[in-house]
Amino acid sequence: MSECIRTYRGLEIYPLVYPHNPRGAVGSFDYGGGGFDAAVRICRRGTNHTLTASRVFRVPHRLPFGEAGEARKASSEYAEQLIDGQVDGQSLRDL
Repeated sequence: MSECIRTYRGLEIYPLVYPHNPRGAVGSFDYGGGGFDAAVRICRRGTNHTLTASRVFRVPHRLPFGEAGEARKASSEYAEQLIDGQVDGQSLRDL
């Protein structure tokens, strides 16, 4: 799977989507059967393109997302809200 990188207001956004149900005892995932959870990694790059700081935020959602694409979209939207300072109790000041 290719990595999806997006920028918003000078920060890099990496959507993180993973199966809601943990890996089974035999080592296989139940992709889609239990839905998906989402998080987002937000990074700042320095002037020489090295990573200077990053943080991961879990996307709050009461139930698992039904599809991976839905979780990915929610991850990107949540990142924009975080960057815009619209999420109470969360701050990107340390980036």
